[in-house]
Amino acid sequence: MSLPMTIPAPGLPARVRIHEVGARDGLQNEKETVPTEVKAEFVRRLADAGLTTIEATSFVHPKWVPQLADAEQLFPMISDVKAALPVLVPNERGLDRALTLGATRVAVFASATESFAKANLNRTVDEALAMFEPVVARAKAADVHVRGYLSMCFGDPWEGAVPVPQVVRVCRALLDMGCDELSLGDTIGVATPGHVRALLTELTQENVPVEKLAVHFHDTYGQALANTYAALQHGVTTVDASAGGLGGCPFAKSATGNLATEDLVWMLHGLGIHTGVDLGRLVATSVWMADQLGRPSPSRTVRALSHQE
Repeated sequence: MSLPMTIPAPGLPARVRIHEVGARDGLQNEKETVPTEVKAEFVRRLADAGLTTIEATSFVHPKWVPQLADAEQLFPMISDVKAALPVLVPNERGLDRALTLGATRVAVFASATESFAKANLNRTVDEALAMFEPVVARAKAADVHVRGYLSMCFGDPWEGAVPVPQVVRVCRALLDMGCDELSLGDTIGVATPGHVRALLTELTQENVPVEKLAVHFHDTYGQALANTYAALQHGVTTVDASAGGLGGCPFAKSATGNLATEDLVWMLHGLGIHTGVDLGRLVATSVWMADQLGRPSPSRTVRALSHQE
């Protein structure tokens, strides 16, 4: 297919790394538990489509996220996949489980707000940071790459507006404890491009390197692509997305689906930005996964290219 036409825009990066979260952030929000074999096949198909970072699962207690209770069974089934396979670890016990299986990339998940820290981790923001310190230290000692997720960077369903300095403080704390990368989460999808620029500008002024930042937008108000473009203009080169637009957040009921990877790839390819992703294969993967879940993909690009509209 010759579309989209490639017309670059000035001041954007030449290459973007997509951090694919569909297999973890997407499937953890499904009402029904997806069979382990289907999850493994999903990861393989995503890798075959050219995605080089695929978040595989989460080592949280099965009681909290039962959809990912099969982490120990899944991870060995995909160990030969040619992609980085980060996993979420909430605490030292989760890290132990991940390291035992040979994980080389892990992620911890903090909150910029007290309300969400309480809902998600049953701790204050500072108590959660204290819990992560030994996790990050031990991971780094084992030569494991650590990503820090920061939720509610742009708005909170209980607290409303979240002051930018409040977000910057927690970002700085995660970096200071040793995180290699920070993913700025718009958990309920309320960000707008000016807000994105304001946060990234303040982080830069606080000497947070832009190359350590990723963005994670939800499309609740249809702003995810516009917000991504604002981040690209600021120099961000890592963007989180979910194949087929799967996902949300089980602890924030107003959170809807993630930015669809296909919609992101369509925009990036039209801008002449290299992703390494084969859009046709990716669309086929999301159509296949939608069939497994028994419903059509919410991604507009998937629907358009698979003639579902």
